[in-house]
Amino acid sequence: QVQLVESGGGLVQPGGSLRLSCAASGSIFSTYGMGWYRQAPGKQRELVASISSKGSTNYADSVKGRFTISRDNAKNTMYLQMNSLKPEDTAVYYCNAYRFSLDYWGQGTQVTVSS
Repeated sequence: QVQLVESGGGLVQPGGSLRLSCAASGSIFSTYGMGWYRQAPGKQRELVASISSKGSTNYADSVKGRFTISRDNAKNTMYLQMNSLKPEDTAVYYCNAYRFSLDYWGQGTQVTVSS
């Protein structure tokens, strides 16, 4: 069992930055692949970025070059550094942990990009 808690969301102006954190507890964090998803109003949840247990990363085309995913296994925490934010990045951002058939989600954190 894995519990995930996101933090770091908020309101930011276009061009600004935010760093999201996902704190995990309850199991062996380092063995899980992790990811950030987002869901905007009226849209499906989409993958933003993922990082494997070995540190390999993958990004959606829409965030490449602007967002950076990372993990600190010693702190059981995953991060999403978001730079050059755009209004279309506005969404609820969710943390995900996966390992074989296991799949866990956080409660989400709101990111709003607006002037």
